[in-house]
Formats: sequence, structure tokens, C-alpha cells
Amino acid sequence: MERHNNFIAAVDGNLLQLPSRGRIRAGYLGGIKGLMSRMGADPREMLEYQEIDPQLLDDPDSDLACMDVVNLLEYCSSALDDPIFGIHLAEQQEPDAYGCVIALVRAAPTFGEALQCLMDYTPLSTSPECEIEVLKARQVVEVRWRTHIGLGNSGQTSYHGVLLMMKILQMLGREHFRPRYANLASSVSRSELRSLQAKLGCRVQGNAQSNGIAFSVDLLDRPVSTSNRTLYTLLKNNLSQLQAMGTANFVEQVEACVRQLLGEGHCSVELCADKLGTSSRTLQKRLTKLGCKFSTIVQHERIKLAKQTLVWTNSTLDELAFQLGYAEQTSFGRAFKRHTGMTPNAYRSQERMKRFS
Repeated sequence: MERHNNFIAAVDGNLLQLPSRGRIRAGYLGGIKGLMSRMGADPREMLEYQEIDPQLLDDPDSDLACMDVVNLLEYCSSALDDPIFGIHLAEQQEPDAYGCVIALVRAAPTFGEALQCLMDYTPLSTSPECEIEVLKARQVVEVRWRTHIGLGNSGQTSYHGVLLMMKILQMLGREHFRPRYANLASSVSRSELRSLQAKLGCRVQGNAQSNGIAFSVDLLDRPVSTSNRTLYTLLKNNLSQLQAMGTANFVEQVEACVRQLLGEGHCSVELCADKLGTSSRTLQKRLTKLGCKFSTIVQHERIKLAKQTLVWTNSTLDELAFQLGYAEQTSFGRAFKRHTGMTPNAYRSQERMKRFS
């Protein structure tokens, strides 16, 4: 396998383009053109009105801007006078709208392992903006999902997402799955609430902190009826490799961002996350999965910048310490010596002698 830019080499030698930040697989909207037609609308006209190329929706592996998806679903709801258009779209779809991760989920040994795969690989399969987490209490498990560029926080995307997630959970648990409740991050009117509860088969609450579906914790250890150990191992190994190759440069992106912010004299995890189009929580979570810490990256980049500045400028140690965000020169001096074994002045003298003698 070989990585080049945003492309990943698949096992058959073909190239797969992973969805980039702010993008989502077109398969997530699978069936929307047919639904528009059945509701008496011209799909091409509606899509072009939203500046979406209709041909993109014919290829589930192409990708769309997340905000275009949000705007399209809200536009369809308004133009077609359907307050739960997102639910009606999800009714036309299978869990495969989430992409190739669903094949892995179906092959998982247990319900719990299937959910772990959904958490780990949905960003790769569907969109890097999707974040899924599983919270366990004594008797209840809640699957939560959120995004960071609007997707899932509007009414129609919340409706669409909650029914698709319900279908995934029902696929895994079959007759044993019984939802306790569902939460939606968007507001829900009284009439829509009745429709949603009838469709989902459980109590629904709007204006929640995140979208979520709860069920009994006993389900986690239940075997998945479609489990296939060989297929599960093969798919998981391949997706793990693709994940590692596709996200390896995330550390490099953070390093570059930290260098820029240090050069500007202001560096924080919040500023870095904002520049990378994500939240500070998600940034740190992704780094942790890659075995890194934001504070460690900042420290390393500080030392690298300090070395360059010491050699190529006449900045005083006070000026340099301030630029790099240290409270005082002594803190900078201790950190520099801890990483290099030398004081800043000794390093400056040594390197200048090497370079200029």
C-alpha cells in the first residue's frame, strides 16, 4: 500500500479517496433523488438549485461538503412541505448508507465489538466530521453521535441520523434490541415529536446536548447473528491500515499549525483546533489515538523554533522566551537544557561556530 496526498492504495491496487475535512460520502444521501421524484419534484432542478451536481449522488464513493448536505435536507423539507423529510429519507435507506464500515459491523463477533468498530471507522468510511461514542452506565448504554461542522445539528439531519442509527442497532440486535429512549440535539415540535416516537418506537427528547439512542447494557455481549470471524479479521486489518495511513499526517498538520501559531506569538489547543476546523476535544482525542499529546508537540516545536532562532537571529533570551510562550527566561532555559543537554547560550555559540567558521 502507498499513500499519495488524499488517496489511499487499496489491496487490489486501486486508489480510494478518503473524505477530507468538512466532506461526507455521497452514499449518505443514497435514494434521495428517488424520494424527490416520488414526492412530485424534479431532482435535478432541486439539486442544482442547491449547487450540487446530480451526478455526484450516483456514485456513493464521491463526497459532498457537509454543509451542502445540511442545507439540502432543510431545503427539501421546506420546498416539499415535509417537516420530517429526514425521517422519510432514512426510511428509504439501509444501514449501508454509512459506507464500508457496515460490512465490518455485520461481521463482528458481538454487539459491543460492532459498536467499537462503528466508533473507530465511521470517520474513515463516512466522514471525518462524524464522531460516535458509547457511554455505559450500570443498566443502560447510550450511543451518541455528533459532528463539528453542522451536520447532525439541524432538524432534518438529526431526524435522518437518528433513524439510520436505529436501523444499524436493530440490524445488530434483531429482536433483542429495544430502545429505551432517543435524544436529538435539535429542537422538535409537538407534532413532529409524535411522528418521531411512532417511527422510532421509544420516547424522544429534543434540545439534548447530543444525538443519542439508549438500550440495555446486556445487549453488548450478545453475539451478532451475521458474525464471520474470518471476514471480520480481514476487514478490520485492512481498515486499520487505511486508518493509520490516512490519519498519519494529522500529526504533521498539528505540528505545522503549532509552528505557525508559535511564530505569531499565540499558541493554544483552542486556536490550533479552530485553524484545523475541529474542536479542541476532538483534536486531542485524535492525537491520543495516534499516541501523541498536544502539549508534547508544542514542546518539541518550541525547541525546534528556539534552535533556529538562536542560530539565525540575535534575539535575546528574554525575547525568545516571550515569543515561545514561556512565563520567564528561566523556564525556557530549563526546558531547552532538558531537551538538548545545553543552555541556550551554549547551543548558540556551538552552532554558530560550526556554521560560520
